[in-house]
Amino acid sequence: FASTMGKKSKRSRNKSGNSNTPTKPPALRTAVEETKDNLQFEDPFIDEAIVEEEEDIVEEQTNVEEKEQGIQVWNPYSTNTAIKLEMDESAYLMHHALSVEWPSLSFDFIRDSLGEARTRFPHILYCVAGTQAPSHNKIQLLKLSDLDKIRHETEDDVLGEEYDKPDDDGSSSSDEESVDLDPILESFEYSHSGGSNRVRVQPHSTIVSSWSDDGNVYLYDLEPLMNQCSGSSNASTTNTKQPFFTYSGHSNEGFAMDWSHVDKQHLATGDVDGNIHIWQQTNTREYSVTPMYESEHSVEDLQWSPTESTVLAACTCQGFVNIYDTRAPHRSMISNRLSSVDINVMSWNSLVGNLLSTGDDNGVVSVWDLRNFQKSKPLARFTSHQTPITSLEWHPTDESMLAVTDDVGSYVYDLSVEEEYATSGESESIPPQLLFCHKGSELFKEVHWHPQISSCLMTTALSGFSVFIPSNL
Repeated sequence: FASTMGKKSKRSRNKSGNSNTPTKPPALRTAVEETKDNLQFEDPFIDEAIVEEEEDIVEEQTNVEEKEQGIQVWNPYSTNTAIKLEMDESAYLMHHALSVEWPSLSFDFIRDSLGEARTRFPHILYCVAGTQAPSHNKIQLLKLSDLDKIRHETEDDVLGEEYDKPDDDGSSSSDEESVDLDPILESFEYSHSGGSNRVRVQPHSTIVSSWSDDGNVYLYDLEPLMNQCSGSSNASTTNTKQPFFTYSGHSNEGFAMDWSHVDKQHLATGDVDGNIHIWQQTNTREYSVTPMYESEHSVEDLQWSPTESTVLAACTCQGFVNIYDTRAPHRSMISNRLSSVDINVMSWNSLVGNLLSTGDDNGVVSVWDLRNFQKSKPLARFTSHQTPITSLEWHPTDESMLAVTDDVGSYVYDLSVEEEYATSGESESIPPQLLFCHKGSELFKEVHWHPQISSCLMTTALSGFSVFIPSNL
């Protein structure tokens, strides 16, 4: 009550003196002209901030519209060489390119004793390749070491070393990062008669077979070179660097060749005259070779069954795929025409024995279920390639992943991706199963998965080799 006894309340004051007169709300009051004695105050920054915010929104919308109008969808299968591509390093976990004096049509990995499913950097790998030179051709053993991952720019790289402050324990964050390494290449050579059409390594061995364009098949034992490049005390100083076995029984040169992974002493070779010869190792350095099958068309590729020691498949010109059993010579068990053009390459899935993939001259990649092989209806088909398929291979540990090359690129497909998961607006010519695309080389010829380094691929092309690990695998 002390608050009201000294003076009258302001709420009771009004011009008429009548306290019962109702007061209008501010929104209904009549606007009073602003005078010197009746000033109206207003925040001068509110309207300005609102205007600036609205201008920013309009400008942002305009930029987005301009970008959308300027964006062009790039087709990874395009053969347009006028388009200059820039490498996106974020797409690779590791990437190294190797230029060579003479190109190689074919190469293969040699297994080592450094462990399985390797993921720790830097990596070491061994591979063998055959050259395509006018003369003085070679079988080359390549050792690639210190293959480090791509170092992406960090915040410390942008700010500088002075911002790399030590932690509470006194250690710097940069101390934990490995030093950038330069890759090391070591090359060892064997002389080779003629250009090498195809090179394959016997499973879990150092024996290498080479199909020469002079019509002969040569076998090399690279164990002395492997010991030499690994610094082993067993390195021999009397290496002749010559093939230890030569087979001249084919009537012409060929490209088809494959070692069996079930019976590792079996080798199959096929020539352009349609003949298939089966090899049987009799002792360490001797082989018995038997002409087993004849075809009307050139044999382009051979694949032994991953589960049966006597079964192999052959793809030929005119689009035929034949299944043979060595217990029934001179006839095919199954013959099916799967394409109207030549089938160039094939790969038998080592994890799912009923899946066989093929690639033809029209750029069509097909996956077949051998349980329904006679129906000529593939489980999957990719028709977006614009150049002939030159190589394909299933992933060694992932049953649904397939690596493919055509003349202009190398691709990885994931067959576990279904159609409904394709993003809206995606180009119809790009299948949702396309997981990765590698470019940058001229005329790709072969691609292989490394059997011991996780998701590591290597390609050979006219311009040289590439070894890489995609960041999304």
